[in-house]
Amino acid sequence: MQVTLLSFALILADAASTAAQQVRPPAAKGGVAELSATGPQRRQGNLFIADDDVDIHYAGQRLRADHIEYNDETTEAFARGHVRYDFENQRLEAEEAHYNVGTGRGTFINVRGTVKIERQPNPTILVTDNPLYFEARLVERFGNDFYIIHQAWITVCDPRQPKWQFYAPRARVRLGKTMALVNANFRLFRVPLIWMPYATAPAGAKIRQSGLLVPVAGNSTSKGFVFGDEFYWAPASWMDTTLGAEYLSRRGSAERAQFRATPWENTTIRYTYFGVIDREHQGGHQQRLSLQSLLPHDWRFVADVNELSSLTFQLAFSPTYGEAINSDIRSSIFLTRNFRGFSFNLASLNDRSFLNTNPEMSVTLRNAPQARFGSVEQQPWRRLPFYFGFDAFAGAVKRDDLGFAPSPTYLPIETPNLVSRTEFAPRVTLPFHFGPWLNATATAAFRATYYGASLTPAGVVSPQSLMRHDGEFTLDLRLPTLERFFDPVPPDKSKPRKRFKHTIEPHITYRDVTGIDNFLQFIRFDADATRTNTNEVEYGVTQRFWMKSGDDQPQELLSWSLLQKHYFDPTFGGAILTGQRNVFEALDSISPFAFALGPRNSSPIVSDFKVTPGGLFDTEHLLEFDPQLNKITVIGTLVKVKPYREFFATVAHFRLQDNPILQPLSNQVRVLMGYGSETRRGFNLTTGISYDITNSALQNQLVQISYNGRCCGIALEYRRIALGQVRTDNQFRVAFIIANIGTFGNLRHQEKIF
Repeated sequence: MQVTLLSFALILADAASTAAQQVRPPAAKGGVAELSATGPQRRQGNLFIADDDVDIHYAGQRLRADHIEYNDETTEAFARGHVRYDFENQRLEAEEAHYNVGTGRGTFINVRGTVKIERQPNPTILVTDNPLYFEARLVERFGNDFYIIHQAWITVCDPRQPKWQFYAPRARVRLGKTMALVNANFRLFRVPLIWMPYATAPAGAKIRQSGLLVPVAGNSTSKGFVFGDEFYWAPASWMDTTLGAEYLSRRGSAERAQFRATPWENTTIRYTYFGVIDREHQGGHQQRLSLQSLLPHDWRFVADVNELSSLTFQLAFSPTYGEAINSDIRSSIFLTRNFRGFSFNLASLNDRSFLNTNPEMSVTLRNAPQARFGSVEQQPWRRLPFYFGFDAFAGAVKRDDLGFAPSPTYLPIETPNLVSRTEFAPRVTLPFHFGPWLNATATAAFRATYYGASLTPAGVVSPQSLMRHDGEFTLDLRLPTLERFFDPVPPDKSKPRKRFKHTIEPHITYRDVTGIDNFLQFIRFDADATRTNTNEVEYGVTQRFWMKSGDDQPQELLSWSLLQKHYFDPTFGGAILTGQRNVFEALDSISPFAFALGPRNSSPIVSDFKVTPGGLFDTEHLLEFDPQLNKITVIGTLVKVKPYREFFATVAHFRLQDNPILQPLSNQVRVLMGYGSETRRGFNLTTGISYDITNSALQNQLVQISYNGRCCGIALEYRRIALGQVRTDNQFRVAFIIANIGTFGNLRHQEKIF
């Protein structure tokens, strides 16, 4: 072999040699070109010409072809025949190319290309590891991340049999950001379906691009034909906005808005709006503002503001059954700081509970900016076992009962805008230890509460102020815990050894509250106004069964608790009203269900049985037995099953069979079961029902089935919602799922039930 060393460091093989050789021009524009070929090579001035498996390496780029002409001064290359270009995650195959390896600019003719995009798993988007694949008559490359593609076919499916493709006469691709298609159409199995004058799609792992979203169209029996679209605006990396509208052929129009922002590292802002202009006079709106911020010096600010114009609107237009039947709208704004066992809070609260639709009745409770300051139990003297704490607040409250008609037993309450209220409640705690077998904790508290308004004996709001001075004594006895260990010898000593433990934990708590002699004069603003005199003892026993495997933490497999209260004062200081529903703090602290129609000496016996082995299933059974009525008044069962990795089922049954004055009779069953997940490949199915046994009514029914392949999928859904006279709706939804991009159709992500 004859080798000639040129002054500009060129290594050129003899023209007669067929072995691969290398050309090394001098460093130019940041790199050194290495050229090899198996065929003839020659030099004409600054131009190097090579044939047969020609290969150029330059600054991480690789250009191969049957014939290449390379200018070492300008770093220009002309390639012809089986052209292949590779750089990082980019690969182009073409018939011909004019390319500058120094600037990264060039033109490729009759091109097939791929761009490999690394994507993280996403629970809401079908993700594929297939590269972005395109075919084009002409590709212009500008630098390392920008392409203009002419007459392009684009997909992420197998290019030999693509299930879907975008066709565009012209497309701009900025790698790591977006792909913009001009005058494009979307084709499914090569059949044109959607024409788009301008469309964008992600071309990176994380990307947001402003523009119109894919239109949605659908049909429901109550709304008629539905057609709408949304505009997505992302002016900065830390914020975005979505604005949309829908045409409802039978009802009118709907409007949507969403705003998201993270202006600082520890601050997030979210706002959503949904409204309907309805020809049948059931329209309205609902909106929510959520803000969280961690401020300097351990301050924290949270705002969760919700507004609903009417319950009728929610029942008529909520997309899911769960949202439709939620009748409590709560808002809270607070600023808080915790330091050295103390807590300081500024809060504004608003609760609105809708009780009926025709006529529409609701109760609104507003808590104007209120200051709270409190302390956990602290020990001021180390040698004395006394612990002191306190709670104090000052603020203003308001209550409005809307839509209520006055009756002999109830007058609607409407207070002035600001009813002042303050309270100071110091407390002292003294623990006792009687050896290892008995512990007791005694707590004494005194509360002084001021209300700026009150109720007269006739139930009318009066501006007369009211003071309450009450004292409370609590004695909590923790009796010895009975326990037994089970330590079976494992048959396979190579596996971690399992140990079991059974415990029986009895407890007794005595509580005495006195000094509240004017209960009926307090306006029911919140739970503070339901405090009454009481002299009671709560007793119960809890059994637990534990398992410990090897050095892991113990796991509670089973628990069963039995609780009851005995009231030594059955009238609660005269606060009880016979024949009416009574809700006191002393009553609802044992059960969330009202059970007092008159004087009582005891509460229902509450049984709560839980099985939580983890993994395969867990279940909870709630029973309440009322000894005064001698029957079970509450039955609740919840079972969650997951016997296989992809299968799941939830069954809930709830029955109330007390006096209808206390609670409306109810007997309902809800079932939800399915296989798979929203983005799992293959077939996925979810179905569920909600059935009211008392009224023999099917309230909700849904079936959602989907199939996801490597590059796309399809989802179909049928949903029926029956809400009495307000709404009976059959909905049909469909979505075509495109991997790495999103969905076409009217089945929104937030309405999916996997």
